[in-house]
Amino acid sequence: MSIQLTDKAAAHIQNHLQKRGSGVGMRLGVRMTGCSGLAYEVDYVDEYNQEDHVFEDHGIKVFVDPKSLPFVEGTQIDYAKEGMSSGLRFKNPNEKASCGCGESFTV
Repeated sequence: MSIQLTDKAAAHIQNHLQKRGSGVGMRLGVRMTGCSGLAYEVDYVDEYNQEDHVFEDHGIKVFVDPKSLPFVEGTQIDYAKEGMSSGLRFKNPNEKASCGCGESFTV
């Protein structure tokens, strides 16, 4: 059971934490939405919950709540720039399908 970060993702997250001036890591979760049912939620964590699962890779802590864990377990997080857009990309082995716009997925 793990969440992995690529070098690019870790550098991107670390850069944002430094710019914020605070934070202990990043939160990865899911919410119900979109045409496929689930979407990723990402936020920075200043204080975490005791029930959170904590994964550390490249010196970055990733916090996942117990309800989201079954949907994101084993995910690799990458950072990519494509044209004028950039952002985190998720390679999730649990994903069975995603919608055409890429904003939501099913497991």
